[in-house]
Amino acid sequence: MLNKFPIFDIQNDSDFEKIALDLFKFQARNNPVYKRFIDYLKTDINQVEILTDIPFLPIEFFKTYEVISVSPPFDSVFLSSGTTGMQRSRHYVKNLQLYRESFIRAFQYFYGDVRQYTILALLPSYLEQGHSSLVYMVDNLIRLSGKPFSGFYLNDDKFPKIINELDKQGEPVFLVGVSYALLDLIQNNTFELKHTIIMETGGMKGRRKEMLREELHEYLKKGFGVTDIHSEYGMTELLSQSYSKGNGIFMSPPWQKLLFRDTEDPFTYLSEGKTGGINIIDLANIYSCAFIATQDLGKQTDSIGFEILGRFDHSDVRGCNLLIT
Repeated sequence: MLNKFPIFDIQNDSDFEKIALDLFKFQARNNPVYKRFIDYLKTDINQVEILTDIPFLPIEFFKTYEVISVSPPFDSVFLSSGTTGMQRSRHYVKNLQLYRESFIRAFQYFYGDVRQYTILALLPSYLEQGHSSLVYMVDNLIRLSGKPFSGFYLNDDKFPKIINELDKQGEPVFLVGVSYALLDLIQNNTFELKHTIIMETGGMKGRRKEMLREELHEYLKKGFGVTDIHSEYGMTELLSQSYSKGNGIFMSPPWQKLLFRDTEDPFTYLSEGKTGGINIIDLANIYSCAFIATQDLGKQTDSIGFEILGRFDHSDVRGCNLLIT
């Protein structure tokens, strides 16, 4: 199936559009939930000729339906994070190797060989809830790094010393953490890091008050003694991630593309610089649905960059890298 959609060979927009349209036709015929949605909209799949013709499935469907384009068995089922009693989204993953290839290639695309880094992770809430696609990704990156101190850290009094010692030795360190855990770390510790990348994955999880991304990053930059805070934008319903190396400007790997829809008319798309709802084409979602209308708000900043600005008021407060504005 993967060879039919050579997503990791994409070189340009033309390649992307061809594969996306082929994948759309496959999923429109083979994904029962997506097919019913398309039929409800009275969309003729044979008339879909460009990306903006494609219907985008509301992300909420992952909470109440099995959004699948192939039959069982599945390698795994990832669940979204959420508070007690909240209905969690489910992403049925047919092929974990495809997910691994997606996040490893994306990491290499933005940061180079993972083996050059010591990977440190502060993801307590994700570890506690289980079935997290983020934990699965970071665990694999930790293993691939092969460094002795790479790992998940939870309630470890030695952790601040480990970070400072590694940085002092000139070791490239990649610290990825949920926002509240990073804030907890700098609350009682002092850092002046020169060789460490700090990456927040967002989400206060009810542990701290929500704050603007700019405010969060100022706290983190001061607390860690760094000039930039990196961010990851991903979600349970996707098998690809976007990354920001600072200033809140994200970029996606070649097999993922974002479109920005009018908040009043979901079938109208906005030009660069205008705020709208985010539609995502994630071609790694071969076996589920690659065309998702999220509840996130953002805008295109240039031909490749975008900002995340918040979420629709009525959507759930959920975990992966979204701060209320």
